[in-house]
Amino acid sequence: MKPATAAKKLGVYLEATPASFREGSVSRAELNALQTDPPAWLAELRRNGPHPRQVVAARLGVSIAGLARGGITEPLTTEQIDALRQEFPEWLRRERATQAEVRKEGARLRARDAERAAAGS
Repeated sequence: MKPATAAKKLGVYLEATPASFREGSVSRAELNALQTDPPAWLAELRRNGPHPRQVVAARLGVSIAGLARGGITEPLTTEQIDALRQEFPEWLRRERATQAEVRKEGARLRARDAERAAAGS
């Protein structure tokens, strides 16, 4: 697979990976090995970053679109993410509330669908 795909599956920012990773291809066996026994560079990236948008969004409890609305377009380190959590700017407060509403609505729809499925059986 392409290095970009492997980096996404590993949850790391491709540009921060070693050149040998970015320039080659990654087999399924290699990906599995990286996941089960991560080398030092992978453990360091996962721990301290920089992190890709999907990881930043998950750590902040917002959507990727919410990050963009908040002006966060670049990868962030763990330290920067922690600083945002401490600051807790208005955009983050608003996006977390939006994300909570989305999850609540999703749960309501799943419950409704389960009721309909049970009634139809």
